[in-house]
Amino acid sequence: MIRWTLVIVGSLAGATTVGAQTAVERGDYLINTIMACGNCHTPKDANGAAIVERALSGGGVTFTIPPFNGSAPNITPDRETGIGNWSDDAIKRALTHGERPSNARLPGVQLAVMAVPFFKALLPEDQTAIVAYLRSIKPVRNAISDPIYRAPVRHDHYPEADAGYTPEMMRDPVKRGSYLVTIGHCMECHSPRERGVSDYSRLGKGGRKFSSEDVKGFPASWPGATAANITSRRDLVGGAMRK
Repeated sequence: MIRWTLVIVGSLAGATTVGAQTAVERGDYLINTIMACGNCHTPKDANGAAIVERALSGGGVTFTIPPFNGSAPNITPDRETGIGNWSDDAIKRALTHGERPSNARLPGVQLAVMAVPFFKALLPEDQTAIVAYLRSIKPVRNAISDPIYRAPVRHDHYPEADAGYTPEMMRDPVKRGSYLVTIGHCMECHSPRERGVSDYSRLGKGGRKFSSEDVKGFPASWPGATAANITSRRDLVGGAMRK
C-alpha cells in the first residue's frame, strides 16, 4: 500500500494509549491514521481526492500488474456488498489471517494488497476496537468486482508481527513505536523488494517502486513514486529529518 512518510511520522507522534479512548474512538484512530485503510478502501474522484461520503466502500485503488487485476473491497457494514453480515470474529479473522467467514481466502490477501502479515500483530483489544468502529460507520452500497488472477501470489512473513506484542510492551515507547510501524505496514513499501520478495533484513532502506501504470486511483498526472529510505542515516531522508 502506498503511504506517505510525513503522515506516518505525524501518526506516530500523536499516538495515544488504548485506555484513554472508547473502543470506537480507538478504532477510528487505527483505521483512519496509522493503518490508513482509506488509502485503498475509500473511492477517489478524478483529482485523486477521497470521496468522504463513501468512505471505506471500496475501489479506492485498482492494481493492474502481471500477477493480477483487482480493487480494494467494500468494508462498510452494508449487508449486500460490504461486511454487514460478518460476525465480529469473522472480521477479526479476516484482518489477522486473511480469511472470509467461509474460510475462503480474501481477494485482497490473494492480491497481496491487504497487509495481513502485518495486521496479525494487532492486539486483541485493538481488533475489537476496529470492529466497533467499522460497525459504527455508514453502510454504503458499492459492489466491487472480483479480482482476476494470472499467477499465484505470495506474502512475506514480517518478523516483528510473527514475534507478536503484548499490552505490557506498550509502556515502552520504542516497543509501542515498533507496534505502530508494524500495524501501519510501513516496511511493506520502505524495505527493498527484489524479484517479488521483500528483504526485511534491510528494514527501512526503501526502494520499492510504484508507477501510474500499476496503481489506479491517483491523479492522471501522478508520476509514480519510489519509497524513501527512512532509516537513521543522516545523509538520507530518515536521518535528515532528525536534524
